[in-house]
Amino acid sequence: MSDYSPRATELLPRLAAGGSDVTRPLISLIVPSWNDDELVVDLVNGLPVTPEIAEWVVAAVQPGEKLRELHRQGIVRLIFCDKPSRGRQMNAGAAEARGSLLCFHHADSELRPEHLRALEKTARNDAISGGAFHRRFDDRRAVIVWWEGLIRRLSSFAGPLFGDQSIFVRASVFERMGGFADIPLMEDLKFSGRLRQLGSTVLLDPPLWSSPRRFRRQGNGLTTLLNVAFIALFYFGVDPCTLHRWYYRNFRGSPVQHMGRRSATARIVRGK
Repeated sequence: MSDYSPRATELLPRLAAGGSDVTRPLISLIVPSWNDDELVVDLVNGLPVTPEIAEWVVAAVQPGEKLRELHRQGIVRLIFCDKPSRGRQMNAGAAEARGSLLCFHHADSELRPEHLRALEKTARNDAISGGAFHRRFDDRRAVIVWWEGLIRRLSSFAGPLFGDQSIFVRASVFERMGGFADIPLMEDLKFSGRLRQLGSTVLLDPPLWSSPRRFRRQGNGLTTLLNVAFIALFYFGVDPCTLHRWYYRNFRGSPVQHMGRRSATARIVRGK
């Protein structure tokens, strides 16, 4: 069985089709969401966009009233997904996106006007297939700053790109690649490896800051160790669904317990 979502693949041609009666934005900002409504609302309200430059597309599991209201106001395009799976959610969002550059952004990462300007400049350069932003860690101790600089140098030419770096890709390239693997975790590693093979990837400034909430809850050392361990397990062939259950073990009673019991569906919410 293929790792790639048949439904998402069927919808991918819409990326290039567009519509003659609507303004097509240059950039689609696609945000997967699961129990992140408040973060998404703050993110969207903090960066108003013009329809010629960008659109917000939110692929959400059980979206709440605040997200639905943003959809009714035309501020976001809301896609309903029936279970948490980042790869499938991002494919569903991309299938409805209209931009020539797709940027997959995490709800707990910042996005400022200068980041949008960097994306706009990249979108206008047809020689670039995709890439991501450099990272900035919240902890500014000397050893962390040194580590940040090392990662910056290495990631400029090799290594995986992570979801909290806001991976972006030209829509035509995304369609040709078949989208993200239909897996609930590590979809960023698998996708970025394939994207790197195409060449013409770039790392952008300004660096992107992500929420330190996991680091503060578990500590920098333990969180880093867990991240490395999960990545190693993935490369050693552990099923991403298993990794997903382990990763979200603190979310008891959440939709994660239903993973794999039925196929996901996605639809645009009609203001309900």
